[in-house]
Amino acid sequence: MADTQQIVDKITRLVEPIVRDEFLDLVEVELLPTGGRWILRIYIDKEGGVTIGDCQRVSREVERTLDVEDIIDHPYTLEVSSPGLTRALKKKSDFERYKGKRCKIITSSLLESRNEFRGEIAEVTEEGVEIRAKMDIHKIPFCAIKKAHLEFEL
Repeated sequence: MADTQQIVDKITRLVEPIVRDEFLDLVEVELLPTGGRWILRIYIDKEGGVTIGDCQRVSREVERTLDVEDIIDHPYTLEVSSPGLTRALKKKSDFERYKGKRCKIITSSLLESRNEFRGEIAEVTEEGVEIRAKMDIHKIPFCAIKKAHLEFEL
């Protein structure tokens, strides 16, 4: 079997036009082992959120495409869903889209003597993101971000 990341990359290339044709955004593709069966999880999104119908249409088209392409050589379950309220932020465009929203960022090394930042996405530049936490502004370069996600707001 090919490397899992190579399979995910191939699936991503196949799925992107399907998702785009439905006027949706492809957020992430995951292929995860779970015992004897694998899970192929595809996260989609759009302004205002995705519907069950969106997930069903994408699922049908992805199933057809993967059946023809035969990329995954072991049993798997396909799941198509929304990234949820605490969605991961992976690309510059994710941070731009959610400017003004609360997020949590974990950095790969210490910045300002710490590696965890919480606050509102204040600004997005070519180099990174600025997070406003109370009266402080934290500038975090994209290359330093290990993990980032939105935080649920009441």
